[in-house]
Amino acid sequence: VNKILKKTKVNVDFIGFHGQTIFHNAGEKITKQLGDGRLLSKLTKKKVVYDFRQNDLKNGGQGAPLAPIFHKILAEKFNLAPPNTQATFVNIGGISNLTRVNSSYEINSLDCGPGMCLIDKWIRLNSKNKIDKDGKIAKKGNIDNEILWKYIKKIDKFFYWGNTFDINDFNIDLVKGLSLADGAATLTELTAMNILERVEDTSPEKTNFILCGGGRKNNFLIKRIRKKIMSDQTLFNLLNLKMIDEFGIDGDFVESQAFAYLAIRSFLKLPISFPETTGCKKPCTGG
Repeated sequence: VNKILKKTKVNVDFIGFHGQTIFHNAGEKITKQLGDGRLLSKLTKKKVVYDFRQNDLKNGGQGAPLAPIFHKILAEKFNLAPPNTQATFVNIGGISNLTRVNSSYEINSLDCGPGMCLIDKWIRLNSKNKIDKDGKIAKKGNIDNEILWKYIKKIDKFFYWGNTFDINDFNIDLVKGLSLADGAATLTELTAMNILERVEDTSPEKTNFILCGGGRKNNFLIKRIRKKIMSDQTLFNLLNLKMIDEFGIDGDFVESQAFAYLAIRSFLKLPISFPETTGCKKPCTGG
């Protein structure tokens, strides 16, 4: 942070400090992020806004996702939800989450299920790699449809509107007998299918479907999503797939920009979470 403060020519008023979530259980109203906001403030001599989720949990929310209000601003800025069209942002992180912005610029959101978490876990346990870069390993493999559908059924059973997921909610037990490439291919297909199922469920009209997050860099995953859209007439007519980067936004920094925006709203005592995004009883500020 001090390096950035020294380098930037922008006058930084305060810091939005998201931290790293190590435990999250909305049912027990517990969320833990690594990072000491007070110490960071002392070391940088700046006001620090942190602990964004706790107030939402206290007010009956799931504590996540928090980016939707920022997605709404992006939709307005780039006119992504004109009449009879909605914008759907999908962030493919460890868990995929979705924000829907309709043409009245009302927002709602949900966690979709596994994004990159199972693929990453599989690669790390079975190879020297940390990720399947560009999906090159999955591209060489064959999809095990029996295992794939077992996963789909499992997620559908667990999924309900307003529920949040943690990466620990899912495991790689079902693919354990497969080769490295076949396991990667099956889990990549799972992520693609699961994302499209949730997008279709929440898309009653023409949709600008915008991909964000680290998962958008997995070329094979994106090819699978595109292929499924092209081969399904309903999806083809419904979805206009775009990368967030196509709007001049660096997709690697959408989350950090979102939390900078949330820090400003928190500082101004404006709400950062809403009944339609986290399930809280009333719009809540936080941090």
